Amino acid sequence: MNNSIIDPLQGDFPEVIEEYLEHGITKCIAFNRRGTLLAAGCNDGSCVIWDFETRGIAKELRDNECSSPITSICWSKCGNRIIVSAADKSLSLWDVMSGKRIKRRVLQQTPLLARLHPGSTKPSLCLACPLSCAPMIVDLNTENTIYLQVSVSEKPSGPNPASRNKCSDGSTSFTPTAACFSKYGNLVYVGNSKGEILVIDNKDGEVRAMVPISGGSVVKNIVFSRNGQYLLTNSNDRVIRIYENLLPPKDEVRALAELNENLSDLNGVEKLKAAGSKCLTLFREFQDAITKVHWKAPCFSGDGEWVVGGSASKGEHKIYIWDRAGHLVKILEGPKEALIDLAWHPVRPIVVSVSLSGIVYIWAKDYIENWSAFAPDFKEIEENEEYVEREDEFDLNTETDKVKGSDVNEDEDVDIETVEKDPAFSDSDMSEEELCYLPASPCRDVPEQEDRFLESSSKIGDSNNSGSPFSEEVVANGHMMSHASSPVEDDAVGTRIKRKRKPSEKVLELQAERVDKTSESSKSSRTKTKSLADESNGNGFYYKDLSDE
Repeated sequence: MNNSIIDPLQGDFPEVIEEYLEHGITKCIAFNRRGTLLAAGCNDGSCVIWDFETRGIAKELRDNECSSPITSICWSKCGNRIIVSAADKSLSLWDVMSGKRIKRRVLQQTPLLARLHPGSTKPSLCLACPLSCAPMIVDLNTENTIYLQVSVSEKPSGPNPASRNKCSDGSTSFTPTAACFSKYGNLVYVGNSKGEILVIDNKDGEVRAMVPISGGSVVKNIVFSRNGQYLLTNSNDRVIRIYENLLPPKDEVRALAELNENLSDLNGVEKLKAAGSKCLTLFREFQDAITKVHWKAPCFSGDGEWVVGGSASKGEHKIYIWDRAGHLVKILEGPKEALIDLAWHPVRPIVVSVSLSGIVYIWAKDYIENWSAFAPDFKEIEENEEYVEREDEFDLNTETDKVKGSDVNEDEDVDIETVEKDPAFSDSDMSEEELCYLPASPCRDVPEQEDRFLESSSKIGDSNNSGSPFSEEVVANGHMMSHASSPVEDDAVGTRIKRKRKPSEKVLELQAERVDKTSESSKSSRTKTKSLADESNGNGFYYKDLSDE
């Protein structure tokens, strides 16, 4: 999408459903860094990758050891690897180009979220957020695991240092904890059930700062913008909050160390809160003050100018879009199905959402054709008009219509090897090994369609052998259509078959006349063949003109 020709008055955000994708039952989606490939985790444990430009399936990743629903999917920075978490407590690392699984690790709890380390081209470190366990950093090569703290007053003591809440019956419940890497993966930001944001060094797992959230509600989602400048949190109080990151992106660990040294006169929680005030500052809050709706899968747009969140209400497929100033600019209403996941395209004004039935909807701008942008003298007319040409309109005037010489130096060498940096990405120089496209691979048909086609082929063979005009059938778009049935029998779209209609009396009369004519013609042909056989001398047939007969 050429951003220079987008009308700023229309807004750079999606408006209508442009298309939908369907392959099995989709549970979660994720774009690669350039937005050229879209990966989706399915209910049967497989992962399908679409070429987003052609909307065709480019690759399907299937593990024979996993048949459970996929809970999350994440691309590596260069797009050559994908990590998938599943409901069978497994983490799987895949090589995208070859389609082979690199590593598989089974955890003690079901991982709801898994994110690869963003600072490596071929990462093996991943951040996992299990269902009832503290977030952990897992090295898939060495299988080393670092459990992260979820509370300042609580040290990680094994696989279950999760945030605990006392229920009314006295039992202990576990609350899933949200976590994410910073832009370059040096720090981990954890949102706990006490309404706090913990800034943790992923090398040693130590808490370096803490930011309390107003209201103290459970943090359900936490995510950074692509440039690392803003942090988004989604809390249980139905408020989306945006924090501005005050740390330098590449030197954040050193900056935090200097902050802690300057705050040596403070101890414990007060020191961490003071350091947290120098790390994050509240920028904006988003909520629906009327309906008080809970939010599902909130995120930033590719450029960070827009914030999007899906409604978590059942039977409602609504997407809310705000600008960064806090104004609600658009509410997208989809089908009467719940929304379970969504993602904003990294470069273009496109949002992709997943419904509860597993269909992927693509939301895009509703562009209005403006031909004057290509021809300034173009004029639209409401109805056809007779054109009257000018007297000298098509006269050849060699003096005024001379072709101006081009200012381009044709002898100058053209550089076709250097790749210009994309201004939308601040680190395009690190994308030499980046995987943007995949060769399309053929995909087998649905087994139901294959069985129907084989059954149709067998019927054709039987009808050819019988020779009866009533049993002759033809194949139309892979489905059988009988001459004796209604002419509108199948719509040739998947397994959707239209209702068969009973022929009227007029149609039956026409079919009877056609059968009589067919029988008469066959009887006449047999009579002519017999006359030729009678006139034969036994050694062969001689020519006789039967046109007069």
